[in-house]
Amino acid sequence: MSELDLAVLALERRTFSGPGAKERAVRERLGMTPTRYYQLLNALLDDPRALAHDPVTVNRLRRIRDARRERR
Repeated sequence: MSELDLAVLALERRTFSGPGAKERAVRERLGMTPTRYYQLLNALLDDPRALAHDPVTVNRLRRIRDARRERR
């Protein structure tokens, strides 16, 4: 996994207060748009290396993603 992949997972472990705080952190810390961030994050959720690195975060985000898909 790249340093960027690890940084994305680390950002997902954090909690953010207020609307827009997470998107601001994505831009400032990772230097990317929120759209690109979520594309990368979604790909990481399917990567077995990400699951091995941070199973709690990856499984939590997979559950959220799956629940959203079921509602559609």
